[in-house]
Amino acid sequence: MSETIPVEELSYEAARAELVKVVQDLEAGTQTLDQAMALWERGEALAERCQQSLDGAKARIAARTGNRAGSPTDGSEPGSPNGASGPGLAGGASGVVESDGGLGDKP
Repeated sequence: MSETIPVEELSYEAARAELVKVVQDLEAGTQTLDQAMALWERGEALAERCQQSLDGAKARIAARTGNRAGSPTDGSEPGSPNGASGPGLAGGASGVVESDGGLGDKP
């Protein structure tokens, strides 16, 4: 971590990649206690950033599909998208991510 970017400025992908590295570094156990604590704290912040990104993506999908956040989208509920009736996104859920390329910060 030579040049540390503030966690809130990282994309999900960048935060997750750095979190993986932090875990690997901690598992190696080659740091002093102070270094390990700093890594752990950074890891906690990175994990929180990843969760915020995932929660935001989930909310955007729910808003676009009319589902409540946290409700199943596996087709087990009446009125589920595309009439899917089994596990997963069977029934053609290709419209879930719109043409803006995915889950960026665009409204």
